[in-house]
Amino acid sequence: MNIMKRYQIRSLAVAGFICLTALASCAQKQKKKSMTTDVQTASTATAVPATGLDTATFANGCFWCTEAIFEQLEGVVSATSGYTGGEVPNPTYKEVCTGTTGHAECLQIVYDPKKISFDELLEVFWETHDPTTLNRQGNDVGTQYRSGIFYHNEEQKQKAESYKAALDKSGAFDNPIVTEITPFSVFYPAEDYHQQYFDNNENNNPYCRIVIRPKIDKFRKVFKDKLKKS
Repeated sequence: MNIMKRYQIRSLAVAGFICLTALASCAQKQKKKSMTTDVQTASTATAVPATGLDTATFANGCFWCTEAIFEQLEGVVSATSGYTGGEVPNPTYKEVCTGTTGHAECLQIVYDPKKISFDELLEVFWETHDPTTLNRQGNDVGTQYRSGIFYHNEEQKQKAESYKAALDKSGAFDNPIVTEITPFSVFYPAEDYHQQYFDNNENNNPYCRIVIRPKIDKFRKVFKDKLKKS
């Protein structure tokens, strides 16, 4: 199935998802639910976003690729590469690459919900990686490359689970989605040289030209209406 056809199918699933969650969203606004105990634990390594901003944490393969995509979205204030979901405190890139820390390469996204919604971030998340391959994205293999949504509150959990179910039901993907949806615990920023990696290494690292650049070009065509204005 070509990319545009598959995107059209997914767009129908997105529309259905938004309708299914509209009433729940209204209820959330009238009665704000507090974060679950699990979500509140072990958050000392994460900075609290400024008033009026929100946070999303996604794992969808190599963070060099995902950072280069999400930072282009209008409403995204910052996109930081890092690690989450594991047991080892303050992990290094070398340790995470062994696949023994339990951590996934991820992106911590601080965004302005007045400019971009969590639903829209989920749409980009699902469209810009393959959520049906377990512990793998392309040639990147290992638990550190697993697909995951680490929700920060009950509303994010419900939206992620509803969206995932709608996509599976729609047949947008040939295989079942294996994305894990688990409570956020702690985020460890990756080493400085990983931040803004594509911007700083596009002309130096063949991986940037061969792997990341084509992903960005496709992303910009599909989501051109959501990009930051130059």
